[in-house]
Amino acid sequence: MVDPAVSETLGHRLFAAVYDPVMALPERLVLPSHRRYLVEGLSGRVLDVGAGTGANLPYLAERARETTLSVHAVEPDPYMRRRARAAAREAGLSVDLRDAGAESLPYEDDSFDAAIAGMVLCTVRDPAASLDELARVLRPGGELRFLEHVEASGLAARLQALVEPVWKRAAGGCHVTRDTVGLFVDHEAFEVREVERVGFGVFPAAPFFRGTLVRRAD
Repeated sequence: MVDPAVSETLGHRLFAAVYDPVMALPERLVLPSHRRYLVEGLSGRVLDVGAGTGANLPYLAERARETTLSVHAVEPDPYMRRRARAAAREAGLSVDLRDAGAESLPYEDDSFDAAIAGMVLCTVRDPAASLDELARVLRPGGELRFLEHVEASGLAARLQALVEPVWKRAAGGCHVTRDTVGLFVDHEAFEVREVERVGFGVFPAAPFFRGTLVRRAD
């Protein structure tokens, strides 16, 4: 019998290895405008939560060439984190990349001007705790930009519930039945500036929404 810990390690290593090739076409044809949405107009101290293999980092590098930007990122998966470091080097971006999850961010209160979450809250163990942590580390008036997929409705939602156990194992712990936008809208620490459905996504990881939240004053 294979040790479950060894099996999980091998699974994470394989997922990190195939993620960029699998995502290469959408990252080239579909996602650039949405990645730019995440970073447009940002300045100051910015946190990329759940950096993955570093898909947001080239866009943050573009923004850093236009304004003063101090980029920080967290990613708990060591194989993903290794690829994110390589992506930062290739983009010429200086980034403080730490081994941490979104549920326990290693930063002081009110320490960031903005945070971005790009297809990450589907994978965290506790999305509500993660959102609490983002509220904690953002200064009052700071922005949280997001791009996330959520549970569908009707028949599609029932099918998502059926395939989710297998999908989670194959897709690095990705959940397809979460009401992430509902968490955003209902969180008392944030004011919703905008939320919009975007026209991409393939079952079971669909539909997608993007938006901007603003940290309320205490």
